Amino acid sequence: MPTNKIKSNNELTKSESDLLDINELSQPRTKDVKDSANSSPDTALKINTDKSEKSKSVTDTKAEVPKVPKKPVKPPKIEDKPFDEFIANYFIPGLKSSIEETGTPVNDIKLMEGKRPVVGGNCWMVFCELSEQRRFWLCFNKKIITSDKTILLAESNSDPSIVESFLIDEKKTTLALLISRVLQRLNGQKWIGVN
Repeated sequence: MPTNKIKSNNELTKSESDLLDINELSQPRTKDVKDSANSSPDTALKINTDKSEKSKSVTDTKAEVPKVPKKPVKPPKIEDKPFDEFIANYFIPGLKSSIEETGTPVNDIKLMEGKRPVVGGNCWMVFCELSEQRRFWLCFNKKIITSDKTILLAESNSDPSIVESFLIDEKKTTLALLISRVLQRLNGQKWIGVN
């Protein structure tokens, strides 16, 4: 029986050597892992541990990515609040304290709906009575602060003698603007402050 002699790499012919290289390339590269797994259980465990460590570090990096903080939601502007709330909670208290800071007492101030004095027609109005029987009405044609407005002024229990458009040139209506323009108008009438 002929003996099969295993040739070393040095003894292989050129064609056998090429064939060997092609076979090595076409086989999957798990040989090293299998060999190392067969060589010792500790090595196989180490390979598995290395794989789990790599996957762990990938997931850890995803978890560690800092989140971009969300922008805080801005509360709505005072002027965007419902008409009744804006007038009752902000405009009337602000106007009353501003008038009283000038040294003029406010006898009464309130929001009401009714017939507009002199001009007629229903509207929402802020009625205010100052000392010395001085009264004014700030009228809103609609139940929104940006609607057309008129101001009416009266003295000594008489009907209003002055009826004027109010804030007709302003594009934006704000609480501060409403208060300052009412004060400006009352000061022009010499009803507030030292005149």
